Amino acid sequence: MLFSSLTFLFVFLPLLIFIYYISLKKYRNYILIFFSLIFYAWGGFSYTIILITSIIVNFLFVEYLKKSQNHKKIILKIGLTFNIIVIIIFKYLDFFIENINEIGILKFINFNEIQKKNIVLPLGISFFTFQQMSLLWDVYRDKKTKKSNLLDISLYISLFPQLIAGPIVRYNDIINQIKNRIETLELFRSGVQKFIIGLFKKIIFANTFGSVADAIMDSQIENISTPVAWLGIISYSFQIYFDFSGYSDMAIGLGRMFGFRILENFNFPYISKSITEFWRRWHISLSSWFRDYVYIPLGGNRNGIYRTYFNLFAVFLLTGFWHGATWSFIFWGLFHGIFITTEKIGLNKILNKVPKIFSWIYTMLVVIIGWVMFRIEILQNAFDYIKKMFGFGISTNDNFFSYINKELIIIMILATISSTTFFEKINLKLIKNSLANTNIYKIIINFIFIFMFLYSIIYINSGSYNPFIYFRF
Repeated sequence: MLFSSLTFLFVFLPLLIFIYYISLKKYRNYILIFFSLIFYAWGGFSYTIILITSIIVNFLFVEYLKKSQNHKKIILKIGLTFNIIVIIIFKYLDFFIENINEIGILKFINFNEIQKKNIVLPLGISFFTFQQMSLLWDVYRDKKTKKSNLLDISLYISLFPQLIAGPIVRYNDIINQIKNRIETLELFRSGVQKFIIGLFKKIIFANTFGSVADAIMDSQIENISTPVAWLGIISYSFQIYFDFSGYSDMAIGLGRMFGFRILENFNFPYISKSITEFWRRWHISLSSWFRDYVYIPLGGNRNGIYRTYFNLFAVFLLTGFWHGATWSFIFWGLFHGIFITTEKIGLNKILNKVPKIFSWIYTMLVVIIGWVMFRIEILQNAFDYIKKMFGFGISTNDNFFSYINKELIIIMILATISSTTFFEKINLKLIKNSLANTNIYKIIINFIFIFMFLYSIIYINSGSYNPFIYFRF
């Protein structure tokens, strides 16, 4: 079930809100768990069995960790290994089989090739598995987890706003809200507004750019011109940002409707002046997860520069692999790792001295080239596309203006402005001048949100939407 589907917007969500708020507080967590499982089961009942089993097994590991005095490290390693095996089986097994067969190791030792298993990827497995691994780490480190129980852990993992595509929520960030949150009308109102912003981002911005990106990047690369190649990847750059940040906004907004304050996952990444800064602003919950549970345990920057560089490469290798079981994702991760390391070696000093516009151009160029590898699964095709972007390969089929219309131009202008802090600064200025408390301001804001919602619904009703990109991770 998609947040942007009519079933969710006009059946599931209103029904849940009604039942939730007429119920006594002591039953509300049970109601959220029940509806979250229905939400998840909508994508396949077998997925729900996997989710429930995973929750129960990890709960048992949590209980063993809390009770153990002398074997906590062993229990932690077993628990982490269990979660890693789960994600390998469902997400990476066919990738490993395919590459083992391709290398020919089995033939060399007179074994037949292994048949691919074609296992269907459970929705959100990368997200809820990472949440469970962080839970085990936090219990091991004894962070606010002594009083955790099966109900708390079940809601933490299955809470539907962040279940399918994040943000990756930390147990110690949300446990107090699970046990004792306060729902207010103001928080609910801000949640509705946040949700509408995310819906608008997804339906109007992401899907519009997605149709252009798909039309160009799914076509024969040799038939597209350099300007068209740039239009395709710039459209995809907008698509993935507004698609994923839109989902995160909707998740955060839904959380607020039920009293949860989920941390922001994006902070205008396209205004970054370095790749290091980009990763502080992009998918914040994932980058901070890898920092706290991989980079720092590996030693961080505490064991000399060469070990630091190794740790950075390890983190970005895993970051790429987390996104998908293809070499293009791995290469995308390493590509970012190269620039992060280069900046740490000394490039950052140069970037801080040159005019900011040059630092921004450098950053966006790296990010956009990286998105080519992220979007095109076959690595050689990605390289061919990048070559076409820089004028290598001749094409007489320059149909650039066939992709351009007035609607796309308007949306591209609005999307560019929305990728910056422009609207945020205006709002802060209005608040500073006390204009935000005036009735006329409130009427205008309410009108804008109603318009955004209705306009999005019109697009949804016309069938102009597609699944979120990050659902496949």
